[in-house]
Amino acid sequence: MSDELKDLGMLVARGQVSRRDFLGRAAALGVAAPLATSLLSSTVLAAGPKKGGHLKLGMNGGTSADSLDPATFASSIPFTFGRVWGETLTETSPVDGKPVPVLAESWEASEDAKSWRFKIRKGVTFHNGKEMTADDVVATLLRHSDENAKSGALGVMKTIQGIKKDGDDGVLVTLDSGNADLPYMLSDYHLIIQPNGGNDDPAAGIATGPYKVSVNEPGVRYAAERYEGHWRPEVGHADSVEILVINDLTARMAALTSGQVHMINRVDPKTIGLLKRAPTVSIANTAGRGHYVFIMHTDKEPFTNVDLRLALKYAMNREQMVEQILRGYGTVGNDFPINGAYANFPDDIPQRTFDPDKAKFHFKKSGHDGAVLLRTSNAAFNGAEDAAVLFQQSCAQAGIEIEIKREPADGYWSNVWNVQPFCTSYWGGRPTQDQMYSVAYQTGADWNDTKWSRPAFDELLVAARAELDDARRKELYREMALMVRDDGGLILPMFNDFIAAVSNKVDGYVHDAGGEMSNGFAAIRAWLV
Repeated sequence: MSDELKDLGMLVARGQVSRRDFLGRAAALGVAAPLATSLLSSTVLAAGPKKGGHLKLGMNGGTSADSLDPATFASSIPFTFGRVWGETLTETSPVDGKPVPVLAESWEASEDAKSWRFKIRKGVTFHNGKEMTADDVVATLLRHSDENAKSGALGVMKTIQGIKKDGDDGVLVTLDSGNADLPYMLSDYHLIIQPNGGNDDPAAGIATGPYKVSVNEPGVRYAAERYEGHWRPEVGHADSVEILVINDLTARMAALTSGQVHMINRVDPKTIGLLKRAPTVSIANTAGRGHYVFIMHTDKEPFTNVDLRLALKYAMNREQMVEQILRGYGTVGNDFPINGAYANFPDDIPQRTFDPDKAKFHFKKSGHDGAVLLRTSNAAFNGAEDAAVLFQQSCAQAGIEIEIKREPADGYWSNVWNVQPFCTSYWGGRPTQDQMYSVAYQTGADWNDTKWSRPAFDELLVAARAELDDARRKELYREMALMVRDDGGLILPMFNDFIAAVSNKVDGYVHDAGGEMSNGFAAIRAWLV
């Protein structure tokens, strides 16, 4: 059985996907109906999720500065642990990427997609025993819309004009312009619904998820115990979950092969061959929207100069990056954050390639003199420090000197990313183009980590958001992509596969293109055998 069919079968076993959908997808993959039915019954449904045990993850992407306040989530461990104890109004399906109801039981939109009513699920309780209501949802969304909260979802929320309770079980959201993607947007992992929206204590770690927080040691470890009052039987199979912060790759691998943990994230492609020799370990790689980047602040010298930015873009050898850093577990990027995993992908934009002569031309035209300082750490992504050296070498072929400063992993996301003018980083992607651009490229977005601003881009973003014709929407996204590619502060050499490694004591790992570690849901989707 293919990984895709196995994942779908697991979702059927949990009641998240119908047998009809499973058989339809099997047919699309060329599997005859009798064989598909047999596979579903014998290998998946017969096993089913098992309850019990203590599930442990060893992960890169945590620091001592991390908080349980969902507004502040900026790296993979807070994001993944947030999925353990918190829930959002919607989630995106690992099958087709479409939004599915969670705390919102259903939704409906006006014809112009400017007004949306979400019916809030009843009978759901917070970990403190209080029943979740529409008031809590309204308070949560309002908090993340407040610039003082400095939420990572602020770019998404800026398009919302009004949020109010509508009847006993409804929340009415009105937008400044039509947006067919709103249910996708509300799956953002920052938007965990909290009691009174988190206004009383945003870092309390209290929400509606399958587990209650029991240990919160930022930069060290997190743990949670099953919440017996949880409403969803299809998730949260282990009795308890623990996440160990293991930023060093060698230590993560040792923890997995020795049985200290059951799953690890960010396996370096260079080590896959070694891990495959371990009889108790399997590799779980998933192609998706994640991308490794070099980001320049366009509002800080020397990166205010577009010719310097272009020089550095042409000096990037993308094919070499994919080959040597990703070992083929990824694809070449084109200096805008969208690939074929997105709907309406503009697939006719010429691929930018390594061109020392053009890099040299633009560098001379920029008038810049001296070295360009690049800050990096393997906390940014696996192999980031090696990638910086490769970039230094390719720049040298164009006569550009790159000075590399290696930064400590602890504090990288608070002291370097979004603070220093040129550094390495990563993005896990977003469910839609609109969300990716709204969060990271719209003027004024808190997570606009290139500090790029272009009014014409913002206008196109609004127009594309309300456009219902797919062909026209694709044209608009093409214009936006070209603006980011040719004028922005983003150098995007590669889209990475999400590569995890899983113990043979674990079943139910779902390949989800939404993000690493099954889009952050690995700890609540998988079970111990």
